[in-house]
Amino acid sequence: QLGAQGTVMAGGRYDGLVAEMGGPPTPAVGWAAGIERLAMLLAAPPEPVAPVAVVPVGEAAEGAALDLLQALRRAGIRAEMAYRGNLRRRMERANRIRARAAVLIGEDDLAAGVAQVKDLATGHQEAVPIADVPARLR
Repeated sequence: QLGAQGTVMAGGRYDGLVAEMGGPPTPAVGWAAGIERLAMLLAAPPEPVAPVAVVPVGEAAEGAALDLLQALRRAGIRAEMAYRGNLRRRMERANRIRARAAVLIGEDDLAAGVAQVKDLATGHQEAVPIADVPARLR
């Protein structure tokens, strides 16, 4: 990984150095590290995973959407809720945050115990039981 610049740290004994510089004979050791070379050894930070947008459709679904938002976050999934404006504006918000998926919960979905999970890259949408949404989006 470092190629020809393979030395990261170096050091040694320098017992005669102080005397050569005009001082008294003094035992000494020293070392140095190449900060640029150490930085080259660090792994690149992982690409951030795109968030998921939770989109309630209708006031009755807002409570369930908040519960799902918390469940997604507890599962370690970045999630935001788009709850302002009409459905078009909510989906625009999902696109603006570069969400990888939108989870839509409407009143009919809520009655059936499902959420619509839409892959925003492919447009594929499927009904998923609400309890299974975090596992489906991992």
